[in-house]
Amino acid sequence: MNCQRHNFPTLDQCCQALAEHIVVTAQQCVAQRGRFTLVASGGSTPQPLYRLLATLPFAHRMPWSQTHLFWGDERCVTADHPDSNYRLVKEELLAQGLLPTANIHRMVGEIPAATGAANYEEELRNFFVSHGDEAITWPVFDLILLGLGSDGHTASLFPNSSALNEKTKWVTATPPGVLAPQVHRLTLTLPVLNNSAEVIFLVAGAKKKTLVEQIISHRQGQAEYPAGYIKPQGKLHWYIAEV
Repeated sequence: MNCQRHNFPTLDQCCQALAEHIVVTAQQCVAQRGRFTLVASGGSTPQPLYRLLATLPFAHRMPWSQTHLFWGDERCVTADHPDSNYRLVKEELLAQGLLPTANIHRMVGEIPAATGAANYEEELRNFFVSHGDEAITWPVFDLILLGLGSDGHTASLFPNSSALNEKTKWVTATPPGVLAPQVHRLTLTLPVLNNSAEVIFLVAGAKKKTLVEQIISHRQGQAEYPAGYIKPQGKLHWYIAEV
């Protein structure tokens, strides 16, 4: 695993650099394989990133017609709910109409969690099989964006959750935790996250920076910080904003 850190004074500067990274990676993937698979993260931190990707100059440089967008996790709420991860991406990025509808693969949160997880895993399997990956154990996403919670969780993998031990499913449902919103969630599992070609954490704020230091240096047990379990087969980047 190749781990790199990128530090920036502000979130806007951090997102500018990350948007450039995403566009260049997308162009390379399309040139090599004819497609780019991007997994979006939730939370408010990536909001300016999604807005940048939908505006010039990034919007014109991104190979949207060959890009397929997925989600790393979702709250079990309706698509227009304030807590929906899909809603944020839709308002900041998808509303511009740059990405073909067929290339948008959202997690459906408004159905029972177990059903939503099973349906999304089926969609992922169908996608990768239809694109030539017929005999795979785990999918390989080109780039997965992740956030970092104040408790060290990432995606919807929380401390001491049984989901951290999942070894066969691509997608699983998790029960409400102690952090708001206290709803069921859907999440990609650790084997899927760690089988990716590249994982990028986007983190902002002094408190989160301290947490990043603890995770990277392994001064804390991994069971306390699920983000410490993220060790992709490819590259790992930390994009860190001071504020």
